[in-house]
Amino acid sequence: MSVRRKLWSFALAALVFGIGSAGAQQPTSIPRLGYVSSAGGPQSTAKQLELVRQGLRELGYIEGKNIVIEYRPVENLDRLPSILSELIQLKIDVLYVGSLTAIRAAKQATTTISIVMMTTADPVAAGLIDSLARPGGNITGMTLLIRELTGKQLELLKEVVPAASRVGFLLDADSKPATARFREYEASAGRLKMILLPLRVARQKPDFRAAFQITEKERLNALIIVRSSLFIDHRQQITDLAIKHRLASMTELHDYVDAGGLMSYAPNTADSYRRLAFYIDRILKGAKPADLPVEQPTKFELAINLKTAKQIGLTIPPNVLARADKVIR
Repeated sequence: MSVRRKLWSFALAALVFGIGSAGAQQPTSIPRLGYVSSAGGPQSTAKQLELVRQGLRELGYIEGKNIVIEYRPVENLDRLPSILSELIQLKIDVLYVGSLTAIRAAKQATTTISIVMMTTADPVAAGLIDSLARPGGNITGMTLLIRELTGKQLELLKEVVPAASRVGFLLDADSKPATARFREYEASAGRLKMILLPLRVARQKPDFRAAFQITEKERLNALIIVRSSLFIDHRQQITDLAIKHRLASMTELHDYVDAGGLMSYAPNTADSYRRLAFYIDRILKGAKPADLPVEQPTKFELAINLKTAKQIGLTIPPNVLARADKVIR
């Protein structure tokens, strides 16, 4: 081989090596998930985030390796716009938001970034999406709202407390969705010949003791506790007061039963939070939120706290107990 041909071979090899090395050094684009904490206390939001992480791991996403989660807690709703602006500037690929206020703020903040939501509200009635089947726009995800559950919860309560005719409804006085939920329960209560009385608690200075004093004055014999960040943050105080006032409580979250509430009939929220990973994965692979139907829960569980039943002097009928998915003794 001539000297010229040897030099040409070396040059070509160097060029190929250089191109290969440059290609190997190109940074791989790692998708970024912006995660704005849901309404609720630190323990609740940490648990929800871990469920989402678990769902992502099941789909092959390892945080720090092939996905980055930009987690932003919301301790003050006034900071929402700046938090969302910061995440948008980070060029996130998907944004998760978990409260109605945050979803609305995100909808106003961006029309181009895909938003995955978790809400207890009716997303169609709230104007977030066009329909459950075809959301339209840049928002999709999960809704935990099942209107049919209100009647089922009251029916179960009536089975356990046949004399229940005057039922208290713990109400977040500063929440419009909570007022709407009260109307839904009120309609179901009317069919069961129950009178539903709102027990209003202000968010600024929540006075649960005053609300429970009304239960004695009005001679209420049962209590409904719906989903609310205000209530979940104070669930231990609420369940303790319900026991003190010997009230049979039906709740929309199993967390209350763990804390001492009597009963809950609710969706399996753990499955729903893990399911959010499905939406994140589909969007990262090119799907459009407008084409991904918003899902509702399909699995529901009845939980009963027998220890609480004993404390308030109540016997759970065997046919109800036999239907329970979870019993705390």
